[in-house]
Amino acid sequence: MKELLATVKENRQIAEGIMAITLALPESVGKIKGGQFANLSVGDSAFPLKRPLGVCSVNGNDVTLCYQLKGDGTRKIAQAEAGDKLSVLLPLGNGFDLGNAKKVAVIGGGVGVFPLAAVVEEYAGKVQFYSYIGFRGRQYACLTEVFGNVGELTVVTDDGSLGAKGNAVQAFADDLGKISPDLIISCGPPVMLRALRSALKDNGVTAKCLVSLEERMGCGIGACLVCACKKSDGRNARVCKDGPVFDINEVEL
Repeated sequence: MKELLATVKENRQIAEGIMAITLALPESVGKIKGGQFANLSVGDSAFPLKRPLGVCSVNGNDVTLCYQLKGDGTRKIAQAEAGDKLSVLLPLGNGFDLGNAKKVAVIGGGVGVFPLAAVVEEYAGKVQFYSYIGFRGRQYACLTEVFGNVGELTVVTDDGSLGAKGNAVQAFADDLGKISPDLIISCGPPVMLRALRSALKDNGVTAKCLVSLEERMGCGIGACLVCACKKSDGRNARVCKDGPVFDINEVEL
């Protein structure tokens, strides 16, 4: 983990309300695993806290972070232009470890596709991916080409404007008999992850399932405890430091 002053190379809109910012790091921070994240400064002293943004792609010392426009902080980041300097702390969190898996099912919902995109790029050509990605509508769809380039891709939308009408969990459940994955990875809103856990139980799936939790974070390094979550054994965990990736049966959703 290093704090560096990075140079903005590109900052562009990739879907409605969704941006991708590419930063050129002045030096290597070592390996960045898919599922890890960065804390990026807003570039304005009026916003003292850095914003946690998911790593979507790594190319040498160039790192692309994706983010949704939700508040004043992210809207300020969206104003950054090529050549601007922003402080960034990375890599943070534990990321996804696919181990010896050969067939991996990927279930993503909305902005949950961000960390999953980095995973499929990291392991491209090493495992067979079956991706099930859901969005509210066509205008919110992004990064689908990343998943389509490395394996089989099913895209669904709530309104049926892109792909079939439905949700990613149901699309995955419908294909279970065909793909028989030996590992499942997912990121999305809590309601989606709860539906996924129910689907795994209802279908008798015993394959390991890893999920990346979406939580509001303060410091990003485990000190402020804003992002604490409950584990199944009753203990607390810090999503930023102990996660954001957990076994789906390890945490309360």
